[in-house]
Amino acid sequence: MSRNSMGSLYLNRRLRLTPVALLLAMLIVPTAPSASRFAAPDCDAAGIPVSVEVRDLRSTAGNLTVTIYGDRAADFLAPGRKLARKRVAITGTTTTACLSVPRPGGYAIAVYHDENDDRDFGRTMLGLPAEGYGFSNDAPAVIGLPSFADARFDVPADGGKLTIRMRY
Repeated sequence: MSRNSMGSLYLNRRLRLTPVALLLAMLIVPTAPSASRFAAPDCDAAGIPVSVEVRDLRSTAGNLTVTIYGDRAADFLAPGRKLARKRVAITGTTTTACLSVPRPGGYAIAVYHDENDDRDFGRTMLGLPAEGYGFSNDAPAVIGLPSFADARFDVPADGGKLTIRMRY
């Protein structure tokens, strides 16, 4: 056999073995645990994912600021008591953000549309909201802020998803 035909035979054997080797590798190598059905690409890797869909945004200016609070009523909307805050680019009238929580349980979320991108919730001279806002469960904020009980929702072990309607 010539050297070229020996090389071809070797190459052909390698090609025949490759599909078998791939199949064995797929069977032997453990797969990563499946991601939660609620995980989004922008979700933090650690913790339980909570996907927050915010609707009725009036423009794509600025950012959407999403803040999540734990299961203590005293911490809800209190300065320095948030579990996490995420600012995301607004993609349209509906924008989704994903945050992670440390464990299953009760949480509350507040969102605002930071239209001027100054990282602060804008208010008028009378103290009324100058930028859009919303809360988990679309908790009412007719006169003053909503109660924690109205905004509280449960996150199961595999994550959660909720929708919040923006108010201007």
